[in-house]
Amino acid sequence: MRAAFSRERSGTGVVFGFGLLIVFTSCLVFSVVPLSAEAPSNADKLFRDGEAALRSGDLMQAEIKFRHVVALDPQSAGAFSNLGVIAMRQHKWTQALTYLEKAARLAPKVVGVRLNIGLAYFKEGDYERAIPPLKSVLRDAPDTLQPQYLLGLCYFFTGQFSEAVQTLEPLWPQESTNMNFLYVLAAGAHRAGQIDLEDRALARLVEVGQDAPEFHLLLGKARLNRLDYDGALQEFQHAAQADPKLPFVHFNLGLTLMNKQNFEAARDEFRKDIALEPDVALNYDQLGTVYSYLEQPDEAVKYFREAIKRDAHLASPHFGIAKILQHLEKYSQALAELDVAERLLPSDQHIHFVRGQVLVKLGRKQEGQEEFRIVKKILVTQRPHLNEGQLVPSPEVSSAPESQN
Repeated sequence: MRAAFSRERSGTGVVFGFGLLIVFTSCLVFSVVPLSAEAPSNADKLFRDGEAALRSGDLMQAEIKFRHVVALDPQSAGAFSNLGVIAMRQHKWTQALTYLEKAARLAPKVVGVRLNIGLAYFKEGDYERAIPPLKSVLRDAPDTLQPQYLLGLCYFFTGQFSEAVQTLEPLWPQESTNMNFLYVLAAGAHRAGQIDLEDRALARLVEVGQDAPEFHLLLGKARLNRLDYDGALQEFQHAAQADPKLPFVHFNLGLTLMNKQNFEAARDEFRKDIALEPDVALNYDQLGTVYSYLEQPDEAVKYFREAIKRDAHLASPHFGIAKILQHLEKYSQALAELDVAERLLPSDQHIHFVRGQVLVKLGRKQEGQEEFRIVKKILVTQRPHLNEGQLVPSPEVSSAPESQN
């Protein structure tokens, strides 16, 4: 459900108001907004000391200083923003959002704060909620590459392919040497029915990628999206032979082998990718699915729980656990998992169908029938796209720049 920044990006900064420097790689942090005019002078010194600590990478001291600032000056948007930055550096996205949203309420016109809110939601995997702040940044600072790229990815990950293409295609002059960009643009264009653009992006991908392992990885994904499992397997194996430690190559080999129903081999590939990418929730989610197919429910639930621990926004591990509980006739527990899955992914017909089955088993037939009606409505709405299959999960192209300050 997801797609496109290379794991390491480089580029020049884009300067917004109040001294905010947006960079793609290093996390150089400057104050986003000035200290409020009413702040005591010692708060001003603490603020400067916090900035210095943040620039030097001393996050603990920076956090102490900025906490002192907000204690003295609760209206300091800059201090709240920098506390958000510190949390982002530590990958504490929920905590970061608490601070950043406070800063945004205090300084609603500062685009850098809203950019970081969008980025934090993006990094948390909550792409729907990342869209509004990123759109607001582009309204106030049009033609800035990073928020436009992130917005395009959010549209892509949420299945809004026409919007994704419309947002990403104007970035061609700057990004047409970026293989991840070209893959996402091609995949989005394919789903949006823009065949000429898809062909142009794929041709450019071939030109840029040549024989690099990353190129074979992305070409394999394009073939996997088209259900060409043999062709995808060949490309992923080529990439793995060239670079066995290439991030996500084993993840994609696992996906392909699952589709070819070689579950033992798929299990081994997901384990290899976990060794390289231990924090990627989708590895654990897919491994849980593999163990379900291998009829090892205890192992499946264990890995589904590991996926949830790493990404609370994933619906699929809750659905996987619910299916196991349904099979064990533990219907009340299954319904609890399905309720979570439905809240996270309300438009998925599979979740509603199983939820209907479970409700009927619990004697709640009227509610179950309502779930089946929802399934029919979803199928009618999605009918033009049924022959496409689901978009292949793409964690390797969902990496985004770290904190932007």
